[in-house]
Amino acid sequence: MRVLGFDPGTATTGYGVVEGKGTRLIHIAHGVISTPAHTHFAARLRTIHEEVARLIFEYKPEAVAVEKLYFSRNVTTGISVAQSRGVIALAAEQASLPIGEFSPLEVKNSVVGYGKATKQQVQNMIKILLNLDAAPRPDDAADALALAICQVHAGKVLRALEG
Repeated sequence: MRVLGFDPGTATTGYGVVEGKGTRLIHIAHGVISTPAHTHFAARLRTIHEEVARLIFEYKPEAVAVEKLYFSRNVTTGISVAQSRGVIALAAEQASLPIGEFSPLEVKNSVVGYGKATKQQVQNMIKILLNLDAAPRPDDAADALALAICQVHAGKVLRALEG
């Protein structure tokens, strides 16, 4: 199962592509979609949508994973993340791909086995699980890889239950 994970944001959206083969996880790619500062929000969203569609076309995933929206203190940031999530979901829907949504707690449990794991612990486990030379950078891309890993794990569970 090949999954394209996204850590949404309007300035920087992380992406990560992971393939699950049997019990192995294989790193395919990771990086970020960046939009210039002081660009109108609609232009930023168009750029994100176009890049997500391009990544879907390039990597041909079987599913997309995205972080669930949660508001902490900054509602303005939450709104921009929600807008980014919306264009990611639109691109996935246009490609007829299922979308997995995961909370940070679910991602940490899936990757590290502990819901209160630190960002450093998650990055170290991603490095181990994907057999990388170093922890993935930047943080947005690392988070996207963690989301993709979580979706691979969730997909295996669903297939086992259905089969």
